[in-house]
Amino acid sequence: MGEVLHVKGRVLVGPDDVRDELWVVGGRISYERPRAAGEVTTVSGWALPGLVDAHCHVGLDAHGPVDDVTSEKQALTDREAGALLIRDAGSPSDTRWIDEREDLPKVIRAGRHIARTRRYIRNYAHEIEPDELVAYVAREAVRGDGWVKLVGDWIEREAGDLTPCWPRGAVEAAIAEAHRLGARVTAHCFAEDSLRDLVEAGIDCVEHATGLTEETIPLFAERSVAIVPTLVNIATFPRLADGGEAKFPRWSAHMRRLYERRYDTVRAAYDAGVPVYVGTDAGGSLPHGLVAAEVAELVKAGIPALDALSATAWGARRWLGRPGLEEGAPADLVVYAEDPRADVRALADPLRVVLNGRICA
Repeated sequence: MGEVLHVKGRVLVGPDDVRDELWVVGGRISYERPRAAGEVTTVSGWALPGLVDAHCHVGLDAHGPVDDVTSEKQALTDREAGALLIRDAGSPSDTRWIDEREDLPKVIRAGRHIARTRRYIRNYAHEIEPDELVAYVAREAVRGDGWVKLVGDWIEREAGDLTPCWPRGAVEAAIAEAHRLGARVTAHCFAEDSLRDLVEAGIDCVEHATGLTEETIPLFAERSVAIVPTLVNIATFPRLADGGEAKFPRWSAHMRRLYERRYDTVRAAYDAGVPVYVGTDAGGSLPHGLVAAEVAELVKAGIPALDALSATAWGARRWLGRPGLEEGAPADLVVYAEDPRADVRALADPLRVVLNGRICA
């Protein structure tokens, strides 16, 4: 039968489903002790499904695409932090080779960012005009793994502030095309003004969502539009604002306001029933391996610990259509010495990381 892994202690199969043990046989999870086992390795502790980083950029750094060696280091850093399922929210690099590696996290890709001309970070996105949006969304829907990433707003130099990138009609047509092709659509949005059009056009998710207000939060809740707040990234807003003060004072003041109310915004969305998921925005200006820090930020914002855990574990996997610790599922799990439900800071110190049934760290 080969090597068998025995995980015992407390197995957190779901928020309300806690078991005493599981077995890993042939890389798959079983809750029945194998009748005949070869060598058995036992790991004791608190086990969670492999964590989800739902906004992560493998193959990207602050300057654009990176080589495969750098991409590998990024993925390994995420793995060591316990993030075994990544939704890559936009990358110009071809990282399909990762799918052939059983020692690297599983990646769900959104293709390359789609941005308005000269309205995003250089070397990151397809930069196009609105009449091209439907065609590019169709292209990235085919290239991705069921997601497409738009840049919904960015600084407009003439206005000196964040403004929407796309006319309402263009996003309606583009989102309809993505849905026709079986893909969901998400968008980078910092400010307030793009949100209503995107939600009413049928978008599935918004990244950052710092511009949510009491007028738009009910729209998100009514339509179950998810948000991925990336609070560890929003923490950089004051530094960005300082850097742009001389040239774009209006934008700088806006970024500071968004930063100052970040926790209130996330808590208000959560309280209204908006689905909230964990994402770090690693790979741009931020390092990889920050998933535990983002969970802690959600708790600091006022989300209960169990729901913050779900946002990176059970709930996040269900949202992305990937299994957790179900019978027969691939054995992707993380074991901790302490109960992360009691203190989510336990996530920062994995005892063991198991990917495809193999102990990786």
